[in-house]
Amino acid sequence: MSINRPYKSIDELAEVIPVFPLGGALLLPRGQMPLNIFEPRYIAMIDGALKSHRLIGMVQPSSEEGAQPPLHEIGCVGRITQIGETGDGRYLMTLAGIARFRIVEELSVVTPYRQCRVDYEAFAGDLVDRAGETEVDRDSVIGALRKFADMRQLRIDWKEIERAHNEMLVNALSMICPFGIREKQALLEAADLRTRAEVLVAITEMETARAGSPTSTLQ
Repeated sequence: MSINRPYKSIDELAEVIPVFPLGGALLLPRGQMPLNIFEPRYIAMIDGALKSHRLIGMVQPSSEEGAQPPLHEIGCVGRITQIGETGDGRYLMTLAGIARFRIVEELSVVTPYRQCRVDYEAFAGDLVDRAGETEVDRDSVIGALRKFADMRQLRIDWKEIERAHNEMLVNALSMICPFGIREKQALLEAADLRTRAEVLVAITEMETARAGSPTSTLQ
């Protein structure tokens, strides 16, 4: 992932950020998240971020109650790296994951979007590219993915998978696999890359066992 504004220290990240609550959406450090923004409050959020630090916090709601549901404590901040206007009031954009954060408090604001004071201290290691790759059991990750893809009849570019380094492999699969909020949050909160890989394998194996594994038809 290449960005024009690399962050060498968590001190360079904004302490107060707008947050985008989106269930089932997972952003991880150095991951790429495409977004289609159309609600007026989130159009305003993007406009505000573009005028300042270009940072947005992706966070999952911890329940679906009310117009402003409670939020999980841990999220991931991303930087707007690509954006385009559609002509019909929408933004098509990409967020590049930077680092995870813990919500300290949600602020009382006049903006139509929510804003939080956050702390990155526990996740300073997220700024280190490809940390812990050698501890990942790559064969287990790919093996679990093959079974899960067969079960869900997902089309996978296995050549691209083989080319991906371990951090990209684990984080990209964690982001794109169609898991629920609880599973996505567990992947986000994993202490390190090895643990995230182990959680990913465990989730895919449980999903596969629950639904059964049909004979593979993918190449």
